[in-house]
Amino acid sequence: MRNYSVVTEFFLMGLSQYPELQTLLFVICLIMYMIILLGNSLLILISILDSHLHTPMYFFLGNLSFLDICYTSSSIPIILVMFVTKQKSISFIGCALQMVISLGLGCTECILLAVMAIDRYVAICNPLRYHVIMNKLLYTHMAAWSWITGCLISLLQTVMAMTLSFCGNNIIDHITCEILALLKLACSDITVNVFVMTLANIVLLVIPLLLIFISYVFILSSILRINSAEGRKKAFSTCSAHLTVVLMFYGSALFMYMKPKSKDTKVSDEIIGLSYGVVTPMLNPIIYSLRNKEVKEAVKRILSRHLHLLKT
Repeated sequence: MRNYSVVTEFFLMGLSQYPELQTLLFVICLIMYMIILLGNSLLILISILDSHLHTPMYFFLGNLSFLDICYTSSSIPIILVMFVTKQKSISFIGCALQMVISLGLGCTECILLAVMAIDRYVAICNPLRYHVIMNKLLYTHMAAWSWITGCLISLLQTVMAMTLSFCGNNIIDHITCEILALLKLACSDITVNVFVMTLANIVLLVIPLLLIFISYVFILSSILRINSAEGRKKAFSTCSAHLTVVLMFYGSALFMYMKPKSKDTKVSDEIIGLSYGVVTPMLNPIIYSLRNKEVKEAVKRILSRHLHLLKT
């Protein structure tokens, strides 16, 4: 017998206990969102316009920038509306769409960062064979399968979560339709959901992080064998940006999805959720631009070319 009401919408009540901070949070998130859109769009544009950047590394970086734009656009506009209005609700379908998109893109980024680490490993440890190994067919397939795998895992988890019984409980204690926050509302058995999520964590967090670690062990070993200090500095600079992004992204993801239950605190989840969903995508293009000479030189070439065209 079903003695519960059918849930048709959810209320996102994350950070609502701090009404005095809503305006400040709106301004901060809006500025960050503008930086995300501008920074990642410019990085994509630069990698397309400059032929020197038509390499596997910048192809993956373009995918990462596009992913960050889509990821933030799936949640930040709704968050901004909630910060400045009393509208805290989201429809059942809207919640499912937000979850499948944000989760899918997050899953894809996990795999894509591991793929980028493998690319750096081949570039530094096998430089003479780099263009033979990382040919166009291979790196496009690697990127495509990153997207396909991430989206399929997200779709599976979302469908399983949204078909649970919620017994009329529709108050999500989070700023977005985050899957862990949604599972807390379920009044039916979530054992299978937890099992699938555990497997997904292994596939998307543990295995990619292990691949990244192994790649960088070999990369560091190769860098230390380089005789000249300038050569070591140049080799390390090509990896430092990627390693910084990996530490930020996986640090937030591991805290969100693999921390012990006893450590669970709602406020920390919301703050880490903002960092995971806003701060990291904002810093990605800044890190890759400021710490990458090739990007700086590409910007100079594009600007000089356009200035020359304007003069003529």
